[in-house]
Amino acid sequence: MIAEVVRANELAKVDPVFGQPSFNDHEQVVFCHDKDTGLKAIIGIHNTVLGPALGGTRMWKYANEWEALNDVLRLSRGMTYKSAISGLNLGGGKAVIIGNAAADKTPELITRFGQFVDTLSGKYITAEDVGTTTPDMDLIRDVTPHVTGISESRGGSGNPSPVTAYGVYMGMKAAAKYQFGTDVLAGKKVLVQGTGHVGETLISHLTKEGAEVFITDINQDRLDAVSAKYGATIFTGEDLYGANVDIYAPCALGATINDATVNIINAKVIAGAANNQLAVEGIHGKILQERGIAYAPDFLINAGGIINVYGEIAGYGKEEALRRTENIYNTTLEIFHEAETHNITTHQAAMQIAQRRIDDRKKEFAK
Repeated sequence: MIAEVVRANELAKVDPVFGQPSFNDHEQVVFCHDKDTGLKAIIGIHNTVLGPALGGTRMWKYANEWEALNDVLRLSRGMTYKSAISGLNLGGGKAVIIGNAAADKTPELITRFGQFVDTLSGKYITAEDVGTTTPDMDLIRDVTPHVTGISESRGGSGNPSPVTAYGVYMGMKAAAKYQFGTDVLAGKKVLVQGTGHVGETLISHLTKEGAEVFITDINQDRLDAVSAKYGATIFTGEDLYGANVDIYAPCALGATINDATVNIINAKVIAGAANNQLAVEGIHGKILQERGIAYAPDFLINAGGIINVYGEIAGYGKEEALRRTENIYNTTLEIFHEAETHNITTHQAAMQIAQRRIDDRKKEFAK
């Protein structure tokens, strides 16, 4: 009996990386561990055809290491297509640190992580993400040049969240234009799920335009503060996904559009900042299409942050970053029309456009 249990465990652990459903021909996956600081991190480098892999470092208390691996694989793949569709000469990468950012993060841990990033010699460039901050990026900058999003006082672009939120806002307006015939959001009911830095800035844009904003978050104190600041209504209903709203904006973690939610969503537009909103892209994207729900691909409309930090590499400033981010509006409309013309999902349309750019670069290299 014991031998059978051991054998079952061995079978379950075959190909821990290459056998993962989220593994998508990733070029490199790096596991980082430091006993002294307690660091456990994974860096995923998906594709570097267009340039070095740039993507933020997320610190999160994952349920287990398999969950962390799955997250970094999905996120790094998403960064490849985010950069490609945004016209940036960057590849896709991401990093996750396993731990509670509020309780486990120390300057020593962040510094040690930066040293691991440095060993990759620029193949991966890190940045801020959930659970990390601009001051954390400054600490990493002390030990490696391969970091973006450092303080403006140190020559960086600072916190990318406001630019990310602006891109989501532009993508949302474009989706509204396609679905409702107007991009005016005044009077529209918008449910924002997640009131972090990006979510809050999006709420600011929406309330200024006159949208009727409903908000939800797992952090009640944060929810109360944002509600008081912007006059947004805290959502108190039991059926979050079936809420009677025009637009659903997922701005927390991903996979909220899944088997349990995809058929009960009432909103006619989905446009938010969260990464990997579709739990299974091919299945859930198709269901949204069949139900007539306009889904703005997340990796397109949340690209403002990477457009912003890319300025540190490409040498452009905040004004140019905002101009490029505003163009997300036009690209989003292009993708909706492409999807309609070819009877495919908006996610498929966005992926095809991004993949064409990568394939064209490969052909150039082959000459």
